[in-house]
Order: sequence, then C-alpha cells, then structure tokens
Amino acid sequence: MIYLTLAIEFFKIGLFSIGGGMATLPFLMDLTTRYDWYTASELANMVAISESTPGPVGINMATYAGYNAAGVPGAIVATLSLTAPALIIIVIIARFLENFSENPTVKAVFYGIRPTVAALIGYAVWELLKIALISTAGGTTRIDYTSLLICLGAFGLLQVKQLKKLHPLVWIAAGAVIGIVFRM
Repeated sequence: MIYLTLAIEFFKIGLFSIGGGMATLPFLMDLTTRYDWYTASELANMVAISESTPGPVGINMATYAGYNAAGVPGAIVATLSLTAPALIIIVIIARFLENFSENPTVKAVFYGIRPTVAALIGYAVWELLKIALISTAGGTTRIDYTSLLICLGAFGLLQVKQLKKLHPLVWIAAGAVIGIVFRM
C-alpha cells in the first residue's frame, strides 16, 4: 500500500510541479502534513543534500523522501513516479509542438505559467527561510539571529562579482564550517 501511495503522490508532484526541482517544494511541504515520511526540518536537510549532490534537485528529493518512507524500493518508486509525467508530456509535446509552436493559445499558456512557477519557487524560498531562520523552543517562536546574520552575510558576499564565480561546493563547505563553529 505504501508503494501505491508513494507512486500516486510523486506522480502528482511530477505532473504539477512545472519549473524544476524547487517547484516541487510546496508539494513536498504538503506531504509533511499528510504523511509521516519526513518532517519539515528533515525537508530542509533534504533540500541541502539535494542541492549539494549531483543530479536534478527534484529527483534527488524524491529519492530521499521515498527512501525515508519505504527504503530502497520506496526510493525507486518515488523517483520513477516523479519522472513519469515529464517523460509522458515530453513525448506528447515533441510529437505535436512543431505544429503548435506559433499558436497564440500555446504562447498564452506558457506566458501564464511563468509567473505561476515564480510564485511556487518564491513560496518554497519563504518556507525554507522560515525553517532556517526561525526557531521554536519551549513553546516560543523566535528569530535565530545567528542564522539570519549568516544568511545575510552569504547573500551580501554573493553580490560581489568575483565571489559569484566560486564553485557552489565552496559555498556549501563554508556553510558547513560556519554551522559547525556556531553550533559548538
């Protein structure tokens, strides 16, 4: 039963998360409220791991979530279910798009999808910021100022042209070191 549930949920995510891996985040957040496969905090870790490992973020996250839910078979089911809609849609589009690429309706559909995808990604960023910057301890919610300063510092450094050229692994390693230093 768990495999069927994984297949259905990740097929739906793959079908409706237009815009790439980060567009899957609102759907994955929704799964935290309906299933005990992972928590919101684990989702934040999942994003960090998926961003730092090779491969598409959405697929890495589906594999991780499926593994958390049902081991290796769950990882396989979730990953295949997430990718199935894209494969089906690409085959259909490739077959017919040549005839419709200049169709005003098709252009209008893609014009409307872009801001919707931006909103989904913006929502995902907002949720991740809340997880990273707000801590709840003893029933009280407060801003984690150390995390906020690290976030603002990293964002500020990323505005420097020479630093933008650094490989993402440098930023991930620096974040890991800073996290270790501040948590000790």
